[in-house]
Amino acid sequence: MTATHSALTALAQGWCALSLLHGRIEAHIERALQAEHGLSVREYSLLDVLSRQHGGPGGHLRMHQVADSVVLSQSATTRLVSRLEDRGLLNRYICDTDRRGIYTDVSAAGLALLSQARPTNAAALREALDEAAGNPELAPLVTAIEATGSNRA
Repeated sequence: MTATHSALTALAQGWCALSLLHGRIEAHIERALQAEHGLSVREYSLLDVLSRQHGGPGGHLRMHQVADSVVLSQSATTRLVSRLEDRGLLNRYICDTDRRGIYTDVSAAGLALLSQARPTNAAALREALDEAAGNPELAPLVTAIEATGSNRA
């Protein structure tokens, strides 16, 4: 086995571990958010991203910025926004300066639901990380995530 092959194998194993950790965390958070608030992880993420825009200029994002922020295709984002808009959690409107631009922001009901869901999300994340820390393959990734989070606090 060459050094290059060994490095690629280690890289692939690291990627598999990261993907496994992500999947486990997302599934754990999904169950908690659905049970407590009727939200999917994607819906929560979208509300969270948009809510953070309220401190910025205009307090909104264009649809392509929303898609980039939640790592979905534009069509999937449009469907997600439509579902949340139908539930009264988001608002969409045309940009005043560019009629082609569509903005999205969180409604008062969306902000209230998000406020209720944030502690659930945080607790589920903590539980999933604690569980993963017991797996020798995932423990180094958990340590890295925790170190990244503590550097931002």
